[in-house]
Amino acid sequence: MSILISGSLAYDYIMDFPDSFKNHILPDQIHILNVCFVVDELRKNFGGCAGNIAYTVKLLGGDPIILAALGMDAIDYLEHFKKNHINISYMPVSKNKMTSSAHITTDRDDNQIVAYYGGAGDESINLDISEVKEKIDLVIIAPTKKEVMIKHAKECYDKKIPFVFDPSHQLTAFTPQELMMVIGQAKFYIANDYEMKLTEEKTGMTAKDMLDHLEAVIVTLGDHGSKVITKNKVIEVGTCPAQSVDDPTGAGDAYRAGFFSAYIKGLDLKTCAEVGAVAATYTVEKYGTQTHEFTVPEFKIKFEKAFGSELKW
Repeated sequence: MSILISGSLAYDYIMDFPDSFKNHILPDQIHILNVCFVVDELRKNFGGCAGNIAYTVKLLGGDPIILAALGMDAIDYLEHFKKNHINISYMPVSKNKMTSSAHITTDRDDNQIVAYYGGAGDESINLDISEVKEKIDLVIIAPTKKEVMIKHAKECYDKKIPFVFDPSHQLTAFTPQELMMVIGQAKFYIANDYEMKLTEEKTGMTAKDMLDHLEAVIVTLGDHGSKVITKNKVIEVGTCPAQSVDDPTGAGDAYRAGFFSAYIKGLDLKTCAEVGAVAATYTVEKYGTQTHEFTVPEFKIKFEKAFGSELKW
């Protein structure tokens, strides 16, 4: 069974600033802002929503396929995927653009300044779902350039391939009409609680309204777990206790990988959400979004400890 993921692939450049931004930005001089933040640490990580989701799907024994473009500097990412036995057949390399990248500077108050470069990721607009030769059980439309998300959603809808609509941080790029259109084509809509409220404000649709088109609306709630809303009920699931919280970045992507890996195996929605919760915990226990490791037997033990039932995998 294969999950196809359309979304971003990026290098994340993480920098730590050992002071507070507020000590170096003069509010009355903001119109002539010219500031240099000297950081004391720089780390380069593999990132992007498609890459993060695929990485955890693979750990869970799945066969993820990524449909996204990389840049001229793709060699490190491609080697990373080969090492982890992730299909690279549908990742064309741009001839004149660098790979998408996020440059994230965090101060000691956990404030962040982020510069994002779309780069080669914008060329994913040239990729078609029909190019994929493998059998696809489900598609996840993860955040990338808006036009790419709309295109791939329509292709799935036309080909009757069920897909998950996951706009996340790209939500503000969509017009109300575009949001309603893609929600009307999708099988699942997933968002965090803030994004869900924003979706309702932009579209004028409640979760109940969306269920006229969707099988379920999934809302992640951070430390409070998640809920799955269907026409008949609301399923609430807690979190899986973490041994440590080293880095919450990428927890949402891992949750999605767990939830939909369980879904294509035919598990009920409550168990899907529980699997998502356990997958997210593995991510927060390690720095980075594609650095955690586990075997399926280890995962099943962690699942049973967290939720008190055996995982039928």
